[in-house]
Amino acid sequence: MGSTDGGPFRRMLRKLTSDVETLDADALSEDSERSGAQRASDCVSGQEVTMLGRLRSVEFCPQEAEASLEAELFDGTEGVTLIWMGRRRIPGIEPGRTMRVRGRIAERDGRKVIYNPYYEICQAQ
Repeated sequence: MGSTDGGPFRRMLRKLTSDVETLDADALSEDSERSGAQRASDCVSGQEVTMLGRLRSVEFCPQEAEASLEAELFDGTEGVTLIWMGRRRIPGIEPGRTMRVRGRIAERDGRKVIYNPYYEICQAQ
């Protein structure tokens, strides 16, 4: 029986004809799955999750009530916004870093978010 992705020739052809962003998303998704982390696209509000992905953006958000540091974690399937309340900067939290995060998924303005996640910065592979 062949694999569900069409076999080695089809995988090779796909690698030759896909753009770099698609291949990067596929690699991130495979790394996440191999590590036992949940896929962002499968997570729902209220669920306790462990995710693995790469930070796409990091920004300080000064707000009237309370400032926060926000970062978008992309795992190859979907982005999740990580929000650290009351933080201006966290050493090592910068775009391009691969991280494993753990927390409870919530929804804000139609986007998936995790507030004050536990995190581990992973070594580049």
